[in-house]
Amino acid sequence: MTHPSPGESPVSRPAGPARCHALLPCAGTGSRAGTPQPKQYQTVAGRPMVMHTLAAFLAEPRLTSIRVVVAPDDRFLRPDDPRIVLARCGGASRAESVCNGLRTMLQDGVPQDDWVLVHDAARCLVTPADIGRLIDACAEDAVGGLLALPLPDTLKQAQAGRSVATVDRADKWLAQTPQMFRLGALFSALEAARGDGFAGITDEASAIERSGQRPLLVPGTSRNFKVTYPEDFAVAEVLIGGLR
Repeated sequence: MTHPSPGESPVSRPAGPARCHALLPCAGTGSRAGTPQPKQYQTVAGRPMVMHTLAAFLAEPRLTSIRVVVAPDDRFLRPDDPRIVLARCGGASRAESVCNGLRTMLQDGVPQDDWVLVHDAARCLVTPADIGRLIDACAEDAVGGLLALPLPDTLKQAQAGRSVATVDRADKWLAQTPQMFRLGALFSALEAARGDGFAGITDEASAIERSGQRPLLVPGTSRNFKVTYPEDFAVAEVLIGGLR
């Protein structure tokens, strides 16, 4: 399938109830993964990692579109599902790629009040149940939210490679993705951070927090981890095999 030509969009629609869309930043080089190609294209359990991710999102019927943000010269993906849109506008950072991708959604006529679920392509163990749970929790929320895990381990503060204090973990959570916010609100929050190079914006929730809002924390699962380092691929391989 070829993706829509400029000015053409499969998601434009008249005013009505807010719909849900997904956006996957997929323009990173994966330098920490130690792979010969971008890690999202590395084979895990017989398929490029990003294909496992896309399969989970395609299994959620409430998603109107799935936009994958890739580098301008990236020709790896050739989607054959009409819900998948390639946006060749990847930036120098994850935050810039997401912001650029959101802009293309607005340019294609996606209403600002629609929801967008941003998800790391390298979190290839996300399941349709994870995605559905986030939509269920956030669809009627005033702000939106993210999957996250209460911190399970003792947290240490370090100095020169040594532990100098134990930090109270009672109110600490590990952020995951997807993260679900209104398209217009998220784009405005990220665009406001563009001037200082998106400093301090490590995920979508951090941009929303900077705008004065308080995202909802929706319990996730430890399985939905981000494949980052070489040893993570072996773990993902085993876990994906167990999901079949």
